[in-house]
Amino acid sequence: MRLKSFVFNPFYENTYVISSEAGNCLIFDPGCYEDYEVEELKEYINMNDLVVKAIINTHCHIDHVLGNDVLKSHYKVPLKIPKNEQEVFDSVPAYAPQWGMAGYRHAEVDEYLNGDENLILDEVKLKMIEVSGHSPGHLIFYNESEKKIIGGDVLFRESIGRTDLPGGNHDDLLRNIQDKVYTLPEDVKVFPGHGPSTTIGHEKQYNPFVKG
Repeated sequence: MRLKSFVFNPFYENTYVISSEAGNCLIFDPGCYEDYEVEELKEYINMNDLVVKAIINTHCHIDHVLGNDVLKSHYKVPLKIPKNEQEVFDSVPAYAPQWGMAGYRHAEVDEYLNGDENLILDEVKLKMIEVSGHSPGHLIFYNESEKKIIGGDVLFRESIGRTDLPGGNHDDLLRNIQDKVYTLPEDVKVFPGHGPSTTIGHEKQYNPFVKG
């Protein structure tokens, strides 16, 4: 699995493109809002002759969904979100202008994703694990063979996702990190929704919010 990251929008959100050996790819959490951000992502896809198969949201807060519509329209691909994130997603158009995103365009959802299932892209298998707390239906995507996680806003390097947004639950997040994330091998690398990558082992030892 090849993984490419981009940092987009005023929230410094990490967007990820993962691709298979055949050149097919998935776009995770497209936070691209400005035209130059959209073009940067498109240029990477074009230069690497990638074929976009779907757009995936780990969760549906505004900073992770800003590019959904423009990319879905351009590549003619489905948008897939976690099954328990619909209410969060539907609220984005109402508050986008308050966050300075008056140009936000809402996309239609094509498929709902369930935890404890697999997302398949050719030889790449990603296990979906629901880790609620930051948002009601947040999913992380775990490639067991390569020991990599696309983690959204669950676990950051020496921090965790905020829980003061609508649908957040601090106790749930801490418990789910302990029960569903920290039980994975310590050398698993986490690619979060903001900031640098980390490992399960590092967070179990140094994360001040959730000790292993």
